Amino acid sequence: MSDKKPSRGFQGAVLKLLRAGDYRLTVTGKRQISPHYLRLSFNAGGMLADRPPHPTMWIRMWFADGDKLHQRGYTLVDPDPEADTVDIEFALHEGIASRWAQNAQPGDTIEATVLGSNFSLPEPPPAGYVIVGDTASLPAINSLLKAIGDAPARVFLEAQHEDDKQLPVARSTGVVWVDRKNAGEALVQAVKSAAFDASDHFGWVACDNRTTRAVSKVFREDYKIPRKSIKAQAYWVA
Repeated sequence: MSDKKPSRGFQGAVLKLLRAGDYRLTVTGKRQISPHYLRLSFNAGGMLADRPPHPTMWIRMWFADGDKLHQRGYTLVDPDPEADTVDIEFALHEGIASRWAQNAQPGDTIEATVLGSNFSLPEPPPAGYVIVGDTASLPAINSLLKAIGDAPARVFLEAQHEDDKQLPVARSTGVVWVDRKNAGEALVQAVKSAAFDASDHFGWVACDNRTTRAVSKVFREDYKIPRKSIKAQAYWVA
């Protein structure tokens, strides 16, 4: 067996040049939220003292695959800087990150990098929000909903599985679940069919790359949301 440390490759080299912050997270707990959704609790290894959390804040976690490490982005859930603890939620599917999360036990460690997460709530506050995502971005959406308090919000969520619709959402009204069909087209159509003049609203979308682009276009053309009032970020590649 080789003692060679897995390599982060080109991405890791770039992040090092950009002086990204590296931390070691330690698993402290594990909870199955649904058959396809898992929450892990971590000691944050000093990360939250160095990097004050903001709404939708995400980190890059490094998962080993043979002699290479691959990064995946995950949103911080319930970060507690005073206790230096944080949770991470995993939408389970085939892949190295899901496998690692399912096998993780208290005491296991994983490397994490902080760079690129830079969202702040719009000022002045908009008249409301139109928020679109899926189970991968649900932690970020919950973070955003908690941050905006009782501000009006319409939320569209894409479900990969029927049990996804039972996942906890930080808003009891104005939430529409849409079954994933035709590579996200059903979600785009649902958002489009509910369009109204939202020129004084803020649009937030994080889905797969193609759906994110399509919803962004709907925000601009059908909801009349100015480009500067849209935050769009692809969370995964379809």
